[in-house]
This record gives sequence, structure tokens and C-alpha cells, in this order.
Amino acid sequence: MNTLLPPPSVLSSGIPTVLGSNFLAAPASNLNEPTTTIVPTIQNIVSTISVGCKLDLKKIALKARNSEYNPKRFAALIMRIRVPRTTALIFSSGKMVCTGAKSETESKLAARKYARIIQKLGFPAKFMDFKIQNIVGCADIQFIVRLESLHTYHTRFCSYEPEIFPGLIYRMLQPKVVLLVFVSGKVVITGAKTREEIYEAFNNLYPILRSFKKPVEK
Repeated sequence: MNTLLPPPSVLSSGIPTVLGSNFLAAPASNLNEPTTTIVPTIQNIVSTISVGCKLDLKKIALKARNSEYNPKRFAALIMRIRVPRTTALIFSSGKMVCTGAKSETESKLAARKYARIIQKLGFPAKFMDFKIQNIVGCADIQFIVRLESLHTYHTRFCSYEPEIFPGLIYRMLQPKVVLLVFVSGKVVITGAKTREEIYEAFNNLYPILRSFKKPVEK
């Protein structure tokens, strides 16, 4: 069995590396299987834009508030704003990654604000190529899941190495997302491009999790 660990960025930025074309999506749930009214909440949206020009990160760091730049540690300048509460990674190429927003609207608004800050510092910055790269959602199904049994019966779709990572990693290709399932019933969905994919993936997996619910001890 291959050991698959979600990188530290899997819950905050970038597209998860555990996706692969060799994995098949889990079969869609039957109509007579248990459904749920639980709706995953959006925890983080990662988007990218381009400001269309080269940037002097040292100049930005000296003039902009709430920014930090240490090229020996990381190639990008880190900038933060409070409304909406987000963080941007700004690269000298003019590319920018915006993370921390709770909705698509917030993410776009934040990206526009960062572009405007750069523009006010004297750069011919524009707002170009806005794209949602990753949406992270989470839910609590409120029952204990027998992860070892789930892994045994769904080896084709998941990996589980509890001595390395406490969560079970469940892969779907339709929609193309990764779900991290914890024994407590917490579920994290990542890799989605739209919130509809978050909801669809959770609704697909929920009946499966129900079938591996640990009985309550009396």
C-alpha cells in the first residue's frame, strides 16, 4: 500500500497531490440510501490572479502595511488585509495567490483590493485572470466512523495509515475532490472548484459513512 499524506497546504492552498487519474470515483449513492440535511461549511477559498506586470517586492514590502518579505525563506511577499480577512502571496512575476476567504465573492473582492494596493504603490497593476483554484469545506456527521472497516471495503478509493495520519483519505473523480474522514465524524472536503462540488461529494459519501457507523455502546 502506498503511503499518502496530505501536504501541510492541502487544507489551505493549492490542489491536493493525492488526486490521480488512476483512481476511479466512488459509485453514486442509490435513491433509497440514507440522505442527510447536513450542509458542509466553506472554510477556505484559494484563488489566483495576475496583475499583468513585474513587481519589485522589496519596494512593496517597504511601503505597504501588513506585509512581510524574506526572500531567503520564501520567494513571495506575504500581505494581509482585515476585510475580508485574507492573506495574499505576491510574486515578482505579477502572479498572486489569495487565501482565507469564506466565499467566492469575498475571494474576488480581496484579490481586487490587493491589486488596488499594488496599483497605489506606483505599479501599472491590473486585475486579470481571476480563478478559483481550491475550495475547502468541512462537516460533522455526528457519529463515530469505523475507518478500518471503511478502508477494507473501499480500498480502491481510499488510503488509511493511522500511524502516520489519523484521517482516512477518500478520493473521488466525480467530482474531482479529496475527502479526509476522521473517526470522530469530522469530514474535510478539499480540491473542489465550486461549492456545488463540495456539496455533491459530501452527499455521495454520506450514505457510505452511514453504513460504517459505529454502534453506540449501552
